[in-house]
Amino acid sequence: MSQFRKQHHGRSNTKSSGNGKKKLKFRDKQRSESGDYFVATKLAESNRSTKIRRKGGAPGTRLKAVAFANVLTKSGFKKTKITRVVESKNNRNFARQNIITKGSVIATELGNAVVLNRPGREGTINARLV
Repeated sequence: MSQFRKQHHGRSNTKSSGNGKKKLKFRDKQRSESGDYFVATKLAESNRSTKIRRKGGAPGTRLKAVAFANVLTKSGFKKTKITRVVESKNNRNFARQNIITKGSVIATELGNAVVLNRPGREGTINARLV
């Protein structure tokens, strides 16, 4: 599946079946079983995204770099600048590298906020004040 630049998600062909016998491959990998690689959304001076083709030809966006987030306040959503990544529940090194994922705590001009969506999949960052 390397010709499609995708990552295969499925069972390994080399894993034993529990009784010591090696599993036999009964079919090839399907293109629909392939996923995509992790998009590390980094903090930058401006937003930068790429357009992708999803399953069935649906359009999508991947957020590569980000500067602004939509932060939910008591009066509604406000677009605010992100200053840094405070912590990340996925990987502690993501905070040092300023990589934003779902559940990350980011410092904004309004205060600290938790990221509510997956920026590498959706193309925006929605957050809620802590």
